[in-house]
Amino acid sequence: MGTATMRATVYLDLELHKALRLKAVETSQSLSKLVNDAIKESLAEDAEDIAAFEERAKEPLISYEAMIKRLKKDGRI
Repeated sequence: MGTATMRATVYLDLELHKALRLKAVETSQSLSKLVNDAIKESLAEDAEDIAAFEERAKEPLISYEAMIKRLKKDGRI
């Protein structure tokens, strides 16, 4: 079974488009595949960030001043 696709118009910076075309030729991939892969990677990174925030949501907050004091005490600054 094939993957459903949707056509979209995207405006790219001229230099970015040139670099993307060159990469497509060098890697024997289509522009669409390169763009789709980049978008998927970006969304996966966002999902990881959201998961990390959710894991730490219940951690106690610490003020900037307290953090500086802790770093000094630990010899990190």
